[in-house]
Amino acid sequence: MTTSNTPGPSKPDISISVNQAFGLNTDLHVDGFSEKSEYVPEIDSSYCFDHSTTMAILSGFKYNRRVMIQGLHGTGKSTHIEQVAARLNWPCVRVNLDSHISRIDLIGKDAIVVKEGKQITEFQDGILPWSLQNPTALVFDEYDAGRPDVMFVIQRVLESEGKFTLLDKNRVIKPNPFFRLFATTNTVGLGDTTGLYHGTQQINQGQMDRWNIVTTLNYLDITQEKKIILSKVPSFNTKEKTEIIDLMIKVADLTRQGLSNGDISTVMSPRTVLTWAENAEIFDFNYPLAFKLTFLNKCDESERQIISEYFQRCFGEDLDNVSSEINLSK
Repeated sequence: MTTSNTPGPSKPDISISVNQAFGLNTDLHVDGFSEKSEYVPEIDSSYCFDHSTTMAILSGFKYNRRVMIQGLHGTGKSTHIEQVAARLNWPCVRVNLDSHISRIDLIGKDAIVVKEGKQITEFQDGILPWSLQNPTALVFDEYDAGRPDVMFVIQRVLESEGKFTLLDKNRVIKPNPFFRLFATTNTVGLGDTTGLYHGTQQINQGQMDRWNIVTTLNYLDITQEKKIILSKVPSFNTKEKTEIIDLMIKVADLTRQGLSNGDISTVMSPRTVLTWAENAEIFDFNYPLAFKLTFLNKCDESERQIISEYFQRCFGEDLDNVSSEINLSK
């Protein structure tokens, strides 16, 4: 990763009202930055904050706690951290811990650079030592999908005062006082027990113990979910189409109940419902066709009949009678 030497101001220099910035009923104030750097996420003015999750994240920023957010996919775990950082003007960097992320990616490596017209070998810091030395919030996405050798590297910095030894340079890095660490997971460190998240690993319990706060963010209630979708797809802000959004969320809720009952193995997240609405807008508001293209075609063939029944129960239409001809909205 190519980065500048510093992500912005050296330390927080303003006090931010949580009530004013996040709309939460509290007198809490959290330190933030008056200047915005290139690493600060963009503010989504329509974002809806979950009270418990937001307070957990804010405790991470205010008190330097290591915060892990666990929950089903599509619930906005990573976005939640980013949107808190955006309102604090706190530099934030996300790293997806898929199987391709190696120790070298995190720690750094020797690279050939040109200085004064000559090629020389120089060690370049990876994202972990760079973040440690700056007032930055580092977010590890899909934390439970990380490779074991990578996870042990991360374990070194989980202590709030944990120093990081860079063996390649015989250097000990002391964390910046305003370095913050967050993670998001689909499981809670015990591996995949549902069959939904292939590739996730069990997390060493010694490492789990180093996460100071673990909070859960699952699906929002129907009112909040509807509010988010309407804010993202303004064309549905009519009486007729608002009622359609209600039906879409009811279909999604049936899939969530079906998953809990063991009837199906694929579930509609809020992200899926939003994509369905966006696709319906593209495909001339053909809701059955958009549903098939957005969700049904991703499901196991043996479960499609059950899911089609969910749709028919809410919309009163048989998906088998839906034409596969695609027409785009003008």
